Amino acid sequence: MSKPTNVVLLIEDEPKIRRFLRAGFELQGFSVIEAENAADGLKAATFNAPDLIILDLALPDLHGSEVLERIRSWSNVPIIILSVVSSEDEKVRLLQAGADDYVVKPFGMAELLARSEAALRRYFKSATENPVVTAGPLSIDLVGRTVSLDKAQIRLTRKEYRLLHILATHVGLVVTHDQLLKDIWSGNQRDNIQYLRILVRKLRQKIETDPNHPRLLVTESGVGYRLQARLEDISAD
Repeated sequence: MSKPTNVVLLIEDEPKIRRFLRAGFELQGFSVIEAENAADGLKAATFNAPDLIILDLALPDLHGSEVLERIRSWSNVPIIILSVVSSEDEKVRLLQAGADDYVVKPFGMAELLARSEAALRRYFKSATENPVVTAGPLSIDLVGRTVSLDKAQIRLTRKEYRLLHILATHVGLVVTHDQLLKDIWSGNQRDNIQYLRILVRKLRQKIETDPNHPRLLVTESGVGYRLQARLEDISAD
C-alpha cells in the first residue's frame, strides 16, 4: 500500500508565503488546503479534518492566538505557529495555549518540514498507547500510515484509510455515525449516512475474510461502528 497523504491546512494571509509553503509541502507528499484568513481557516479546519495546521498569527480578521484557542476547544490536531515575533514570552504563551511548535519568520522550508513531521509523529503516538493498532489479523501503523492484513500490506483509498484510522484510534469503542460523517466528509455529504455505509462496505471488502459477516469492522445498530479489539462474529447492517 502506498502511504495515504497527510493533509496540511495553511492559514496564512500572504499569497507569496502560501505559494512557498504549498510548494514545499507538496514536494514532501502532503495534500495542501489553503485559507487566507481566520474565518476560512476555521471553516476548513472544521470540515476538512486536516492532519496538520500551519497557522500565521497576523491574520486580517482575527489574531492567530484566537484561532488557536477556538480549534483547541474541539481538536487536538497538531498546530505550528508562524510569526515574525521572536519573543520568548510569546512563544511560551502560545505553547501553553496549545500550539505544538513555533517557527519565527523568515524560516527555511527544511526546518518547517522537519518540525511538521515531528509534530505528526508525536500526535499519532499519543493517539493510542501503541502507535500500531492490531485487531485480529489487521495491523494499522498510525505513524507510518500503513495497513497490513496477515502481515501483507493492503491498499486503501484516502477515505477508506481515514475511516479505519478513526476507528483504530478508538479501537474497541463505538464511534457514532455523526462523528464519522463529520470527520470524513464536508458539505451536504456530512448529513448523508448512505455515504458512510458505502464506505464501510468498501473497506470491509478489503479487510474482512467474509465481508457479509464482518468480524473486524462491526456495526452497532443505530449508533455507529467499532473496530474489534478481539474477533467476534457480528453481522453487518
